Amino acid sequence: MNELQTLTTLQPSAVVSTRVSHSLDRCSTRSSILSHPKLSHKVKGICKVARKAGFRLVWNDACCIDKSSSAELSEAINSMYDWFRLSDMCYVYLQDVADGDRPQEAQSDFRKSRWHTRGWTLQELIAPECVEFLTQTWQFLGTKLGLASTLEEITGVDVNILTGRATLNSASVARRMSWAAKRETTRIEDQAYSLMGIFGVHMPPIYGEGNNAFLRLQEEIIRTIPDQTIFAW
Repeated sequence: MNELQTLTTLQPSAVVSTRVSHSLDRCSTRSSILSHPKLSHKVKGICKVARKAGFRLVWNDACCIDKSSSAELSEAINSMYDWFRLSDMCYVYLQDVADGDRPQEAQSDFRKSRWHTRGWTLQELIAPECVEFLTQTWQFLGTKLGLASTLEEITGVDVNILTGRATLNSASVARRMSWAAKRETTRIEDQAYSLMGIFGVHMPPIYGEGNNAFLRLQEEIIRTIPDQTIFAW
């Protein structure tokens, strides 16, 4: 049973969004996660939070994708938006946000968090209906719905899309591109691959192709979406 089938047939399930900072967050898929000698505190922490909330399943890309398999990696990259969309909850762990932070305040840790600057986290913000933000010690900080106006100020993503009052497709191609303009990825190809779900397109990832990945993304968007604003971007 693949991840998409799991999320649609076995409920409830949660997914995790966090900024990977070092190799200890990456677990071998060949052994039990719980017995892995380098199991990170992030994985332990989210398992505790999810279990307390009553979730039976937790999906974390650092542990649940075998990146040594090109076929599995390609499937994951092309399916990840749907995995987040179909989850019952997305937990966002913010290791650079202290307990007691007030997200709405101008100088809050939340507003300055690097999570808002990463390429892959854009779809992790938009796709799930329910998102909970957690501090560096796993304390509840707020929800996507409750912080929608603040998130719009930080990310530029329209509040109506964040709250579900408008669909993602209601935003023009140029508008969606603008949300990703200042975001960063570790690998240059991921600047394109991380946006496939945002535009509802699919293509095989080819690491090593460099900037050509973004050209392929644009070609797929032009072929799939009848929106001329891409030429104004």
